[in-house]
Amino acid sequence: MPKTEVAKPSARERLLAAADELFYREGVQTVGIERIINHAGVAKASLYHTFGSKEELVLAYLERRHATLAAHVERTLTRFRSPRGRLLGVFDALGEVFTDPAFNGCAFAMASAEAPPGGALQNATDEYRTWVRTLFTTLATEAGVADPDSLARELHLLYDGAGQSARMDHDPSAATTARAAAAVLFAAAPKVKSA
Repeated sequence: MPKTEVAKPSARERLLAAADELFYREGVQTVGIERIINHAGVAKASLYHTFGSKEELVLAYLERRHATLAAHVERTLTRFRSPRGRLLGVFDALGEVFTDPAFNGCAFAMASAEAPPGGALQNATDEYRTWVRTLFTTLATEAGVADPDSLARELHLLYDGAGQSARMDHDPSAATTARAAAAVLFAAAPKVKSA
């Protein structure tokens, strides 16, 4: 029986994997292009041909992180049937992220702290935050909350706080605590009266 050859990941995939590992672990400003290139095992020209600049590579890294997290949250939410369950399920998804041995905090908060104001990196982190807020607003609306924007803001604060606690206190149970607080906030939120 002939051997099947496993295709080697493309230079783009190897660069993104190296960027994901190094940027997430050490920060986007700390890690230089040479380390990314060496870690990916590609030529310098491959990086510039594929991404054009380090900033474009950082943007691709953040886009990939965002897409991966969004897909994880969506998969997790399919386990819940009630609108309330889906709303609180976001914290279950977060808890799964926190238990990953490689968890090192919010990639977007770290990148934002290092990004110059008004640039492309700030825009990417802003897009992520808009996604989180919109997710909570949509789920609160589906759950019949009368003021979904206000509840979404409160839940977003819990989401951010849980991430900080999980990272700084090395406490993956922060998501469980945040979920319990979110349940209290949801219960207290006025609901739309049905006709």
